[in-house]
Amino acid sequence: MIYVVPEIREILVTLAQRYAFREVSYLIGAGATGMALSQRDAARVQQLCAYGQRLVDLDAEDFANPDAAPGASTDTTFAHLVGDELVPAHLLARGRRCHVRQQPKATGPDALASLRPAFRLLLEVIRIRWERRETLPVLAAVHIASEYAAALAWEPALGHAGDPARLRSDPAFTGPGSRWGHDDPRCPHTKPEKSATSRALRVAGEPVSGWRAYLDRQHSLVSRALGVCAAACANPCTVLTSRPSAERVDLAERCRIALAFQRSGLVKLRHRAPVGHGFGVPSTVEVTSAWQRTRDGLGRRGGLGRSALVDDGFVLPGLQSLFGAIAGVPLTPETLLADTVTEIVHQLDPAGVVPAPSTHATVGR
Repeated sequence: MIYVVPEIREILVTLAQRYAFREVSYLIGAGATGMALSQRDAARVQQLCAYGQRLVDLDAEDFANPDAAPGASTDTTFAHLVGDELVPAHLLARGRRCHVRQQPKATGPDALASLRPAFRLLLEVIRIRWERRETLPVLAAVHIASEYAAALAWEPALGHAGDPARLRSDPAFTGPGSRWGHDDPRCPHTKPEKSATSRALRVAGEPVSGWRAYLDRQHSLVSRALGVCAAACANPCTVLTSRPSAERVDLAERCRIALAFQRSGLVKLRHRAPVGHGFGVPSTVEVTSAWQRTRDGLGRRGGLGRSALVDDGFVLPGLQSLFGAIAGVPLTPETLLADTVTEIVHQLDPAGVVPAPSTHATVGR
């Protein structure tokens, strides 16, 4: 049994409410709890912290693993010691929908079936990172969103989010009249995009190593290629022509905005940071300025681009509305991380004796 003074419990709860999963897990491992906790209780908190850190880090390949401890970047002393304490099923089921399956023959809902849950999680992560003044992870999340925005736009037309297993059985992509994955000069795809689109039709039959290599290096190119098909092809093939005229017009507009967002100043700002190719770390003021320029540019395009100008209350105003416009349905931030924190706080403070933290002004609003 572990016991420390109540003041430590208040610190742990406050840290949890700040999404400081590493710090909470470390202090639990060091025996600082501010209350009596069994080894099993401590293991449960550490499992939740490990899972929460994976979520906030967007470590999507492990979102479906009920044991978050192996390979975790948090302290897992008690989670390993107990061994059979796992992530609660109700959190895992929601995380699985944002997961990218790591085997081609795996089944069940994931981010290849629908990107909408993943984009909702991206919105939650961007909000949390922004409120913690962590601009590098904000830009990394924005960059991920930009790479898969076109696949999000295609989801209503395809019935999935670019799942290779379903693309290879779609005659619009594989039948007569399709130039998808072919080295045809009438197709505007770049050579890397043509290579990726061709691989997308074969990869579901490859070994696990080939599947994972495709996900790592080529799936984002397939997303962009889909955007080009709808918004930037002067000689469309059956990928587009097989669809009703009204659907094509709507798809072209949403892909046009998705591709414009990918080229935007906000996304380009990432390359000035250590996660890109430079040494500077953009401040919140610089990020806000880049986002405002992006909003203005998208707004001048008219149509769905004006969605970025909506004051929707998000930390980067209009970003939530922009993602919804690209998706074709409203998207709100997920609460998966917030609910993970609620579980942690309940373990640390079951009687609810620690007061909730005061609300601080949001940076950049």
